[in-house]
Amino acid sequence: METEKNDILIDVRGLKKSFDGQDVLTGIDMSIRRGDIVCVIGPSGSGKSTFLRCLNCMEDPDEGQIIFDNVDLADMKVDINEHRRHMGMVFQHFNLFNNKTVIENIMLAPVYTGCQNYRRENHKLFTPGNVKKEITEKAREKALELLARIGLEDKADVYPSTLSGGQKQRVAIVRSLAMDPKVILFDEPTSALDPEMVGEVLDLMKDLAGSGMTMIVVTHEMGFAREVSNRVLFMADGTIGEDAPPENFFNSPENPRLKEFLSKVL
Repeated sequence: METEKNDILIDVRGLKKSFDGQDVLTGIDMSIRRGDIVCVIGPSGSGKSTFLRCLNCMEDPDEGQIIFDNVDLADMKVDINEHRRHMGMVFQHFNLFNNKTVIENIMLAPVYTGCQNYRRENHKLFTPGNVKKEITEKAREKALELLARIGLEDKADVYPSTLSGGQKQRVAIVRSLAMDPKVILFDEPTSALDPEMVGEVLDLMKDLAGSGMTMIVVTHEMGFAREVSNRVLFMADGTIGEDAPPENFFNSPENPRLKEFLSKVL
């Protein structure tokens, strides 16, 4: 029983969120286990992206708990920056810094975090130059390894504006990996891509899934959800209408709204 409890990475309890008096999330209870590949689908306006943004507290929930690795991120006394650095996020529109090179984009968070950790552990206000240099060198080495993994090592010193949409999204994914996250959240990662670029991003995500990375993916890619996930969630009206393995989810759905939704997208 204790082992089963320790397998839970994210435990969401009674999550609610509204904007301008309009309920967007009306009460979500669900758990994510380590190694889960969870795809979240549903109609526009159902709360999928808000749910994802609440998980890493980019949006503050109005009610409920978001217990990530045994720490409640919704607790105002918790330093969420300390904990959500272990929760990667990949956005629909890449969110790369256009004034920094590809490798600088990947190195930015590891260098900043490494320096912050050094100052905290050594009770110093400023990081000595030699320590920062060592942290930077390690971050660059790791960034190059990640770029080689996705076949973009030759793009390390170019700017994002020179990349295709598919290349930008792959860089955004390895930028998340540079922080050694325990989970990566994907918010419709292929919806801004031209159709011919979708495959290269999904292939990278499949590789991540095969490596054991815990992933929560808001997506319209039904084939990916069916093939790669071990759970599929259907969201409608701000709540989870169905949570099932992909075979049951697609072949024998129970929720009437889900049946209607699948009849239009499959």
